[in-house]
Amino acid sequence: MSNLTLFVLMILGINIIVSAQPHPLHQKLQILTTSKNATVGVAVWGTKAADTLSLLGDQRFPMQSVFKFPIVLCMLAEVDKGTFTLEQPVTVAKSELLPGFWSPLRDKYPEGATLPLSELMRYALSWSDNVACDVLLRLLGGPLVVEAYFHQKGFTDISIKINEQTMQGDWDKQFLNWVTPREMNRILRAFYENKQGWLSAGSHAFVWDLMKGTTTGAKRLKGLLPAGTVVAHKTGWSGRNDKTGITAAVNDVGMVFLPNGDYFFISVFVTDSREDFETNEGMIAEVAGVCYAYFK
Repeated sequence: MSNLTLFVLMILGINIIVSAQPHPLHQKLQILTTSKNATVGVAVWGTKAADTLSLLGDQRFPMQSVFKFPIVLCMLAEVDKGTFTLEQPVTVAKSELLPGFWSPLRDKYPEGATLPLSELMRYALSWSDNVACDVLLRLLGGPLVVEAYFHQKGFTDISIKINEQTMQGDWDKQFLNWVTPREMNRILRAFYENKQGWLSAGSHAFVWDLMKGTTTGAKRLKGLLPAGTVVAHKTGWSGRNDKTGITAAVNDVGMVFLPNGDYFFISVFVTDSREDFETNEGMIAEVAGVCYAYFK
């Protein structure tokens, strides 16, 4: 279209819509995520501005244990303020070791224990321990304190309303703790790149060490990546509703480090799924594998 033609059309008041080319990954990810009986949200951000895309990126997805990542970030902010210290002893009472929870901490200390705060955060984040998570929330003053921290930082597409005990006790209430894939990527990038200085150098190194040490979800983001690929991530899982056959959440969010020293952020949330557990995990692995092949 010539400049003269463009000028004439503008004079005539004719709107011209120029459609941007879709990202090279978009169609591949769309095929992967729409071919199953599930709703899948994805956000992928490379270090270049052009390498930013999402599918259902602004839809709300239940977090399940993914919310332990923002909880630990909020706790580390309090550590940096001097409210707590990493070495501070915290007593976990036997009454807090509720049955039915996923809790390596309870399995190791069935009578309760007193542990350093840093160890509780390691249990909560690297091991996805539900007891440790709720102890951290107790210390912080409850889930709404964590939500308020992120809202004050400008992350408003995230809701943290209940703890693990409440979430695990009522299937429907898990949907009170939600985030959008795009917002989770914003949180990942902001606290990793740390341009606002929200974490001290020590807290920054500590939380990303915990994320790299995640022991759950080996077949999700990491599932199809080359052996030895470093992934700093946090998983979440709802289990399957026996009455409906629906899985509400199989999630994995984090960042993948590439051989050239670069990295990309990725958040994948699977909800309302009638697929089996292996298929749900496989979708996440396939999404991450396609992204890795593109970015490397």
